[in-house]
Amino acid sequence: MVDLDSEVPPLPPRYRFRDLLLGDQGWQSDDRVQVEFYMNENTFKERLKLFFIKNQRSSLRIRLFNFSLKLLSCFLYIIRVLLDDPAQALGCKELNRSCSNQNYTPGTIDWSPIIWVNRSLPLWGLQVSVALISLFETLLLSYLSYKGNIWEQILRIPFLLEIINAVPFIITIFWPVLRNLFIPVFLNCWLAKHALENMINDLHRAIQRTQSAMFNQVLILISTLLCLIFTCICGIQHLERAGNRLTLFDSLYFCIVTFSTVGFGDVTPKIWPSKLLVVIMICVALVVLPIQFEQLAYLWMERQKSGGNYSRHRAQTEKHVVLCVSSLKIDLLMDFLNEFYAHPRLQDYYVVILCPTEMDAQVRRVLQIPMWSQRVIYLQGSALKDQDLLRAKMDDAEACFILSSRCEVDRTAADHQTILRAWAVKDFAPNCPLYVQILKPENKFHIKFADHVVCEEEFKYAMLALNCICPATSTLITLLVHTSRGQTAPWEAFRQLTGTKQTLNRESQQSPEQWQKMYGRCSGNEVYHINLEESTFFAEYEGKSFTYASFHAHKKFGVCLIGVRKEDNKNILLNPGPRYIMSSTDICFYINITKEENSAFKKHEKHRKKHESKLSYHGASRLPVHSIIASMGTVAIDLQDTGCRTSRGPTLALPSEGGKEGRRPSIAPVLEVADSSSLQTCDLLSDQSEDETTPSDDEVSAGLEYAKGYPPYSPYIGSSPTFCHLLHEKVPFCCLRLDKGCQHNYYEDAKAYGFKNKLIIVAAETAGNGLYNFIVPLRAYYRPKKELNPIVLLLDNPPDMHFLDAICWFPMVYYMVGSIDNLDDLLRCGVTFAANMVVVDKESTMSAEEDYMADAKTIVNVQTLFRLFSSLSIITELTHPANMRFMQFRAKDCYSLALSKLEKKEREKGSNLAFMFRLPFAAGRVFSISMLDTLLYQSFVKDYMISITRLLLGLDTTPGSGFLCSMKITEEDLWIRTYARLYQKLCSSTGDIPIGVYRTESQKLTTSESQISINVEEWEDTKDTKEQISYRSNHRNSTSSDQSDHPLLRRKSMQWARRLSRRVPRHSSKTAEKINQQRMNLYRRSERQELAELVKNRMKHLGLSPAGYDEMNDHQNTLSYILINPSPDTRLELNDIVYLIRPDPLAYVPNTAPSRKDSFCNTVGQDTREETQL
Repeated sequence: MVDLDSEVPPLPPRYRFRDLLLGDQGWQSDDRVQVEFYMNENTFKERLKLFFIKNQRSSLRIRLFNFSLKLLSCFLYIIRVLLDDPAQALGCKELNRSCSNQNYTPGTIDWSPIIWVNRSLPLWGLQVSVALISLFETLLLSYLSYKGNIWEQILRIPFLLEIINAVPFIITIFWPVLRNLFIPVFLNCWLAKHALENMINDLHRAIQRTQSAMFNQVLILISTLLCLIFTCICGIQHLERAGNRLTLFDSLYFCIVTFSTVGFGDVTPKIWPSKLLVVIMICVALVVLPIQFEQLAYLWMERQKSGGNYSRHRAQTEKHVVLCVSSLKIDLLMDFLNEFYAHPRLQDYYVVILCPTEMDAQVRRVLQIPMWSQRVIYLQGSALKDQDLLRAKMDDAEACFILSSRCEVDRTAADHQTILRAWAVKDFAPNCPLYVQILKPENKFHIKFADHVVCEEEFKYAMLALNCICPATSTLITLLVHTSRGQTAPWEAFRQLTGTKQTLNRESQQSPEQWQKMYGRCSGNEVYHINLEESTFFAEYEGKSFTYASFHAHKKFGVCLIGVRKEDNKNILLNPGPRYIMSSTDICFYINITKEENSAFKKHEKHRKKHESKLSYHGASRLPVHSIIASMGTVAIDLQDTGCRTSRGPTLALPSEGGKEGRRPSIAPVLEVADSSSLQTCDLLSDQSEDETTPSDDEVSAGLEYAKGYPPYSPYIGSSPTFCHLLHEKVPFCCLRLDKGCQHNYYEDAKAYGFKNKLIIVAAETAGNGLYNFIVPLRAYYRPKKELNPIVLLLDNPPDMHFLDAICWFPMVYYMVGSIDNLDDLLRCGVTFAANMVVVDKESTMSAEEDYMADAKTIVNVQTLFRLFSSLSIITELTHPANMRFMQFRAKDCYSLALSKLEKKEREKGSNLAFMFRLPFAAGRVFSISMLDTLLYQSFVKDYMISITRLLLGLDTTPGSGFLCSMKITEEDLWIRTYARLYQKLCSSTGDIPIGVYRTESQKLTTSESQISINVEEWEDTKDTKEQISYRSNHRNSTSSDQSDHPLLRRKSMQWARRLSRRVPRHSSKTAEKINQQRMNLYRRSERQELAELVKNRMKHLGLSPAGYDEMNDHQNTLSYILINPSPDTRLELNDIVYLIRPDPLAYVPNTAPSRKDSFCNTVGQDTREETQL
């Protein structure tokens, strides 16, 4: 059998010049006919065209050879000029003799030196050879590119220049007498320029380089300028052979001085031909150079718009991240840059922005600042194009952030664009970590491959839900995920802004700026991680229980241990409980002002007793005594003694009063290893066991027998299963409608249902899938079912069946079609006895012609609610955080105006959260989802932040991991006194870990609207001014007199106001200002009465009882704020709400259920916003 492989001949050789002439004659075949297929006609002309024009590499070699010939001809011309002597430049001896007898006169021109030159024989031979080769190549290329129009080939400028420079040399071969004839060989510089342009084009084609327009234009401009100068130099030098006989250097000097418009005048042309040449060259320069500069400027502007390329060398030597966005706004850019570069180890990173739109004017101004211009590179391009991803060097990037445009009208379309970008980046650079922001939860499963994903609506609704049961959760999470230096507001600056005198607060033991100092300092706490065996904070607690380690680490170092992660497990456990034993390989997650690596430790032992004596109760809350010095990331911590106080017994109740009055009640110590007896004292578990085993008679009669399980239906793919309170049977869809009766019930308003707990009302535009995440945290299994609040969804548009299928299994969830613009709809849905009103930003209003106007409708509607229902706790979502200054806006409130000036000063200092001192934000009554953008940015450094946030919000439930809840400090709990004792109490009893305090205080400025005195007799007597403004500051919840409840007093106040308007002012300016404030307050009080009458009339018209509406009960005289991880010696105050991370009740079940309930732990889920008046 014949071996066919051995019979296969070798491949034909590549094209060479020999093959062009001879073809493939060496290709022989004995018994077979070889058939070659050509893309073009196999003729000699086509072979030449393939070699000289079509083939990229051979064409590049030809053009390089042509360029070298032109440069050689110019170089030979310079040599001829340097060797030339004008006296020997005549064509014949006779002319030479006749010229020697004549003298030069200014009016005459000797043309002989201009026409004839002295050219040596070797030089002539070289120039003739170069001319022959150049002419032959030009004729050959003209023949190969001939397309039927001969005049088009002949009249081309390069062809004419070639004829002028080459043909005379060929003529001198046959007519030797013309060998010294002048030939303008220096014009070959223009042919060299033309060859250079063609060569660069072929080079770019050969290396597949497409982004070369800028390089080409710069090259053309430089070569044009050089050719103009070289032509002028050679022309002036040759023409002045009949005049001044300038050298090449003199001509160069003259041209530079002339073209630079300096014009010294020491070297000038003498004869008119040279003068004419100068005029012509200047005219050509004025025409050609501006065109070149214009094209260069245009390309430069286009390059600035597109951003050019990110250098491959820089990408390989420096680290960079890529930010992909649909449109770049200045707020988004500054949030990203401030948060990204807040970490010290990211200072050397570059940020490459890839955006399909042109750079905004504000963004351009910011990127021109030296701080950002050296580190931020803007590229205009699309992430769907591999060329643009190659420009951004995506394959070498450390990470890629893909953000959605939340201001789009169609948010689903915005998500689709984000998904395609993520797919494109993953396809182009599979190893590049992806950080993706998505808007709709139903689109999240398309990008599960991403390393980190933040779904906006998931986080938003879960955070708003927790705000209803754990007040200011949104502010708590926002402060934790932001990088802050814990900057406080200086009291002196604030006192100057408010105009407040210290004499007005002499009776108070605490300055009115105290909350800003404590709130600002505690806001610097963040979440950090460290390995247990490498930690100074936690290494000594190896083999101890988690609660023991958390309590003693907080007592000794002031850090709050909130969670752990095992080495062989990716799941993070928040407060796994006292049964969890710490291991040396555990990763510890803790809250502190800075990470342990940036801390210095110093221990004081000598004055420990003196220090402990200072911790005794002194009445007023003070600043933390820890020497925490925030200075460029370094913290010095005083180590306190970790010895446990002597315990008088394991009881959790307040000890009996039989002992000494001055002795502090003792608390049971936190055990190193928990036993069963200690775990049985947890009130939460007793509540759970009681709920599960012995339901009360009221629950049975009311039909509150709920099951616990996973929701049977989820409205979208990818939702995390959560164990919830569910109904045994789903509710019919008709019964979910709150305002319309059906065959199952006849109720038509919220009042008729007779709910025991206050309502939670959610005002939204549509029932999107994200709204499902609002319901799930409020129906989680660890919420006591007696404290479940009814949920009413006030929707602008009716919900679809899929959404109703998902919510019909949850107890006490209703919907109503209506709007917050309509007062009747608000009254029907039960706004008068609601605990919280959540106003969700509408998607249809998120985009506006003026960016910050997107929140206009929401702000005005909320302001209307604030005026009509002042006692209602309103939680609002805004598109732009800057608009939160308009929430609960009071134009003439000096305190709010002072906070506005303080915000401006914080922004000038470069604060990442300049709005943090705004009262609505500090109280958790306003929230913007853009605040959580930093959560995605921080994940680049802290890859665990998204997981911890999801666990805190209840979006994910990990077996053994705790949950976030809250408790209120009542009068019975004040014996605890300090935060450290509270920490010990919780760890030793229920295993809870406190992470912060939500505190409500009274505003003490006399400029507040609420602070009015209604004692007419005291105002009549102007001598006694101290009694006009006196109040007791240590009773923050004392109630003031209500004019609406005392008609006689109100009538006296109005009579006093009328009498005051008729009196001639005899008081000082200070007293007059107070009187004007009193008059304004009385006017506003009457205005609120009118609004109350309007509400009551509408309620009567709708058939609703106005009995529960109290128009004068409001929170306008209080301020609230958060203290994250306060110091152990921080004093607890009445009505403080403590944030707790409670262990998973399903992690362990106690053997017996204790019957005693302690008021210290049974306040979870209660209404946390009680009335506070001055």
